[in-house]
Order: sequence, then C-alpha cells, then structure tokens
Amino acid sequence: MLLIYPPVAKPCEPPAGIARLAGVLRGNGLEATLLDANLEGLLFLLGSAPTPDDTWSRRAGKNVAANLAALRRPATYRNRDRYQRAVADVNRVLEMVGQARDIALSLANYQDPALSPLKSADLLQAARQYADNLFFAYFSQRLAQLLADKKPALVGISLNYLSQALTTFAMVGFLKANYPGLQVVLGGGLVTSWLRNPAWRNPFGGLVDHLVAGPGEAGLLDLLGAAGARQDHPPSYQDLPLADYLAPGFILPYAASAGCYWNRCSFCPERAEDNPYLPMADERVVAEVARLSRQTRPAMLHFLDNAVRPSLMQALVEQPPGIPWYGFARVGPKLTDPDFCMALRNSGCVLLKLGIESGDQAVLDAMDKGIDLEMVSRALTNLRDAGIGTYVYLLFGTPAETIAAARRTLEFVVRHENAITFLNLAIFNMPVAGPEAGALATGDFYEGDLSLYTDFHHPEGWSRHGVRQFLDREFKRHPVVAAILRRDPAIFTSNHAPFFIDCYDIAADPLLTG
Repeated sequence: MLLIYPPVAKPCEPPAGIARLAGVLRGNGLEATLLDANLEGLLFLLGSAPTPDDTWSRRAGKNVAANLAALRRPATYRNRDRYQRAVADVNRVLEMVGQARDIALSLANYQDPALSPLKSADLLQAARQYADNLFFAYFSQRLAQLLADKKPALVGISLNYLSQALTTFAMVGFLKANYPGLQVVLGGGLVTSWLRNPAWRNPFGGLVDHLVAGPGEAGLLDLLGAAGARQDHPPSYQDLPLADYLAPGFILPYAASAGCYWNRCSFCPERAEDNPYLPMADERVVAEVARLSRQTRPAMLHFLDNAVRPSLMQALVEQPPGIPWYGFARVGPKLTDPDFCMALRNSGCVLLKLGIESGDQAVLDAMDKGIDLEMVSRALTNLRDAGIGTYVYLLFGTPAETIAAARRTLEFVVRHENAITFLNLAIFNMPVAGPEAGALATGDFYEGDLSLYTDFHHPEGWSRHGVRQFLDREFKRHPVVAAILRRDPAIFTSNHAPFFIDCYDIAADPLLTG
C-alpha cells in the first residue's frame, strides 16, 4: 500500500497518521510505502521560483538553500531575528511561486481563488483539472515513479486540513485518469469531520473508492484482506526523510490517545462529532516512545493528544523519555502542585499548550470547561517557576461571552504576563453538527456544502465583526499582549515554540516579564 500525506501543511515534522498506519501494516507482514508529498512538494517548488523583481524577493530566492539549512540548525533558534528572517525568506519564495499562478501559497496554506475546499463541486473540478494544480509537476512524476516501482494495490491519502484538500483531489484525479484500476482511500481529520456530520451525503462516489472516519487501521486491514489482525504496533517512520524537515532536529510526533478524556466542553468539535476517547495504556506509551527514540534519535517529542492525561504525565515523571517533550494538557489538580510541575520539567517537559479559553469564570462555567481561574492561576505560576513554557489558547465570541467578559480575559492575561510565554487568539466557530447549533444557528457560515461550521445569532448581540474589532483595536494593542504575541514563531507558531524555551529564564527574562 502507498500512504500519502498531501500538501500543504507545516513541514516541520513527519505525518504521524500515515506512520501509525504503516506500523500496523508492516507489523502484520503487509508492505507499506510512505510518501510525505507535503515536504517533498514544497521543497520541489522552492527550487522552481521565478526570477523576482524586488530586492527582498531576489535575496530570498538567492538564499533558499542557506535558509533551509538554517532552519535545520539549533543555533538559529538561539537568534530570534535570524530565525524570523529565515522563515520569512523561505515563505517569500513560495509566495512568488504561487503568485505566478494566482495561488496564495505559503509554508502553511494553499488557496485558489477559483476553487473552494468547502465545495464538493470545486473539489471534483480540481480532480478533473488535476494538471492545473500548482504541485502537478511534482506529484505527476513522483507518483508515476512510485507506482511503477512498488505496484501498490491501494493508495491511501491522509487529508487533515482544508489547505490540503484541493491538492489531494488533484492527486486523486491524476491517479484515476492514469491508473483507473487503482483503488484510492481517503482518511484523516477532515474526512472524519465530513463523515461524522449527520447531514453527510457522499458526493465523491465514482472518484474516491473508500472514505474512512477516525483511526484507519481496522479499515485498511480489512481492505487488504487482513481483517482482525493485530493493531497494537508502534508507528513506523521508515521511508520518510527525517533529516529534511524544517526543525532543528527530528521531531517525533506521537499520539497516546484519540479523542479527549474530558469530552464535555460545549461547542468542542470532538464532542460534536461524537469521537470516542481511545487511550493506549501508559506502560505501552512509555515503552513505544523509548523504542522509537532509540530508532530515530529525536530532538523533541511531540504528543499529539487533545490533552495529555494526568496518569500519562505521572508515568513520564516516573520513567522520563530522555528527550524534551511538549503537548496539549488540561489545567487540573496536578498542575497546581509545584513539586509535580518541577518533576514534570525534570521529565523533559519544556512546554505545555493550555486551552484556557477565557479569563472570565462565568464563561468557563457556561462552556463546562471544568476549571476555575484560581486553579489556572496556580498552574501558570507553578509551570513558570518550574521552567516550563506555556502556550495559552484563548477563544473569543462564544455565546456566553460579552465584551465585558472579554475585557476580564484581557485583565487576566495582564496579571499573568510573566507566566504566559505564548498566546493563541481565536474567534469562536459554531460546529455545524454540535448539539448547541440548533438553538442558535441562523444560516450558512461559509458558502459550501462541506462547511464544518454554521453561523449563529449571538445572544448578547456580539457579532464576529464586533469580536474582531475588539481583538484588533483593544486586546492585541495592549502593550503586554503585544509583547507576548511578538514572541510567537512566524508561521510555525506552536510547532517551533518549544525550541525557544531554553533561550529563556522563564521566571526572569525581561521579554516575559515586560
């Protein structure tokens, strides 16, 4: 089987989904070939930039190789200006490649003004007109080579983000036009969201042979005639160019669970899609991470879980992985214990991503977050004192929030400026399949039959436009918030943020304390 990760997503670590599938297939004696077409395709386009006119673009085009090398060196991450310049220049080259074809291309996105990934008709058009895709020169050659060499019975494509959808369907169109007998399977996060929508009606029959929701191991084993085979095999990164990703060393992505162990937050897509929580045993996680670390010698371990559960944190404290690690976590009692936070740091934890969402207790209660602000405050302080960075996620415009509540969030951030390393600010989207949507929804959010969100009438009349104005004119302009936002790594954001933590004295760095 040929497993493909399509463009465009941030090319800083290998795709964990197809690595997990490959591990299960190979563990059962089945052949699997991995293709990170995202990384390969972006590097291909970086070598095909047009001759630029302006000074910045000429410099960026001339220094592509040097900047790519810089992003793979740890020393670059100790010089923030050098890092930001390298990212900006590499991204500029991709922008030039896209502009030549009227495509908005970056290290993290692919947008065609003529085609929307939210419309099934446009995705079908992308499949019919596959030669018009910006990546066609790359994938037509690469896929032809792999199909001739490996002769797979199935091709599976992992479609996780909207930024991958148009190129995914262009690749499917190419495969079906040139290899009509080859079966194509689509899975991944975006496909799962489509299939879990109660209103889903498959518009891709006759083009895509199989659509798979959630973890795809069982489905692929069944398609390959191995139904019931063991699925408890570790990921396999064989075939992937581990030294070529844009990071200062190999980042090992690892999922210790699917779904969310809390699974109660209002408006959460996991809850809206009724995704089950499927954890692996802590002992298995620790053992697999140790084995994978010996095989791949990573510079960083990235837990992909919606939230690293407390029992796994305890297991990592007791049996440290021996490499720095980071991931999402829920604020809970363990993080209010300063000794535990110090032990967590000693286990290798360098950064935790925390979905705090609001600095207003009434908003948190309405969302059923299960946390209180005093607990959050103690956790942030303990993590800071332990030397663990925090990437705090805030969500504005939820149905329970007013502008007064949002201002209390601003006050919370200002009070905790020396304990918040990075900030992510988002405007609330109502999941179309969520149980709350029926009471509040008023119409289409985005035009397109594949939209995952719906418009709604805010009970307090706080429109998305009003939320955006508040963020742009008030929240982001506060000097404390502005200073925190300036620290965010360009484009790569949280994926590169852990590599900057060792540059800080978390408790005393003037960048953090203002």
